[in-house]
Amino acid sequence: MKRFGNLAALAVLAVALGTATSRAAAGPVLDQVRASGTVRVCIWADYYGITFRNPRNQQLVGIDIDLANEFAGQLGARLEFVDSSFPKLIDNLESDRCDIAMHAVGVTPEREKKLRFSKPYLQSDIYGVTTRSSRVVRNWDDIDRPGVKVAVQAGTFMEAAMASALKQASMVVVKAPQTREQELESGRVDVFMTDYPYSRRLLDNADWARLVAPPRPFHPVPYAYAVKPGDDEWLKTVDDFVAKIKADGRLERAARKYGLGEIALRQ
Repeated sequence: MKRFGNLAALAVLAVALGTATSRAAAGPVLDQVRASGTVRVCIWADYYGITFRNPRNQQLVGIDIDLANEFAGQLGARLEFVDSSFPKLIDNLESDRCDIAMHAVGVTPEREKKLRFSKPYLQSDIYGVTTRSSRVVRNWDDIDRPGVKVAVQAGTFMEAAMASALKQASMVVVKAPQTREQELESGRVDVFMTDYPYSRRLLDNADWARLVAPPRPFHPVPYAYAVKPGDDEWLKTVDDFVAKIKADGRLERAARKYGLGEIALRQ
């Protein structure tokens, strides 16, 4: 009887573990979205022109705010934004905090090992931002020189790209709550590297900032929407959405609305 009781207890435990496992390995994302009536979209709310929370009124604006609304409409689902960031991107998707990341995620080999990407919809090179008064960095060739301090935001594709490219300058990795702008304005760095959308923030709002563009393509990177691996149907749903907004002009209109027409991909 004692042995039977032990076997019964083990059976109950196995059922419990099996139930927990099945909950952890929930069904395809599209089924979850349909069942809940909600699509959860990860954003980085400090990404000017992409997914930016205006500090004056807390309103979210940007190309991917508009397009996330379009995506939710296509799914017939309520839209829920989830604050994320590039350093937290992979963890947030793997831990099921969100169903998709829609904040112009650069497609890099490192991220492709952990995530799946839609067809790209934007593409940006790397740019430098310095001060108008800087005597250290006047043009692109001044960046990689001895004694120059070059800032990059932690977790962005600029971090790996500049670590590989810089041979003489020193790289400074900036982590929140510090910002690249603060480091530049304080004089702790001479220039910071960013992409086209983020550079617009400085050029539109800071009269002290000056853009330093590469004279030729330096490190162009396609931007796409990211999902976790293992759900081909969900990725196809996202790909179909990207194809539609390219074909019907919604991507073009949204890009031009936020000053990003130059980097929108038409095909």
